[in-house]
Amino acid sequence: MKVLVTPRSMSAAGSPALDRLSAAGYEIVTPSPGRQPTTEELLDAVPGVVGWVAGVEPIGAEVLARADRLRVISRNGAGSDAIDARAAEAHGVRVITARGANAQGVAELALALTLMGLRGLPEAAEALRSGTWQRSTGREAAGRSLGIVGYGAIGRRLAGLARGLGMTVMAHDPFVDVADVPLVSLDVLLRTSEVVSLHVPPSPDGPLLGAAELALLRDDVVLLNTARSTLVDEAALLAELRAGRIALYSVDAFEREPPEPSELLRQPRVVPTPHLGAATAESSRRAAEAAVDNLLAALAA
Repeated sequence: MKVLVTPRSMSAAGSPALDRLSAAGYEIVTPSPGRQPTTEELLDAVPGVVGWVAGVEPIGAEVLARADRLRVISRNGAGSDAIDARAAEAHGVRVITARGANAQGVAELALALTLMGLRGLPEAAEALRSGTWQRSTGREAAGRSLGIVGYGAIGRRLAGLARGLGMTVMAHDPFVDVADVPLVSLDVLLRTSEVVSLHVPPSPDGPLLGAAELALLRDDVVLLNTARSTLVDEAALLAELRAGRIALYSVDAFEREPPEPSELLRQPRVVPTPHLGAATAESSRRAAEAAVDNLLAALAA
């Protein structure tokens, strides 16, 4: 029985979590050690595999149609939007995610970006690199308002970190009825928060923040997007940045990785990061262990 393993962090030099797959009698297949596999490599690798520990690579209908024995895809992260859900269901493939495994790493990245935006660090550093001694008055985190969109594992962890710095926190999540912070409408959150952090999956209906929603934001807002770039309308955001209304916009996860160079990514108040949220040793270990645990349990069912 073969199990496909494609996350870069698990396939590069082997992950201790994979030893349990081998011990359980599974043959491990890694078509592209240390890098994201191409569609062509996946098409060659999926026939005959019964399980798949998957990373962020797109898994489309064409690949799933070739997976003649596949029963389970176990993601080593919280998202599954790269997987064609309809095709998976049509082929009887169960999709499982490692919920909460990367929550601390993503929350810490969001907190770091919050402080970066409140203190104006990107512009200050760029000015100094260009030979200009430019000091500006920043804002301390204590007493500032943080609005968290999506109050799941990551959102809750970020709230705890932010409150430890003295920030006031509110959240918007239509799927949460009771929380340890005030739950408000999206409009109220956007109008009143000095920092807005997005922690929701992308929607097939389009961006969560379009021109109308971005117009609600405060002029000095720090807008953080460690979820998916498609949550924010790029053209509308670019207009707001050019108008000087946004103190900082940071985006960590892109529809296509690496992303194409763009005018948005060249803006001085934009801090793009290469999907670093879960890129910590601790998050990688937890995610690998959870993905393998989930896969073994599903295959044994």
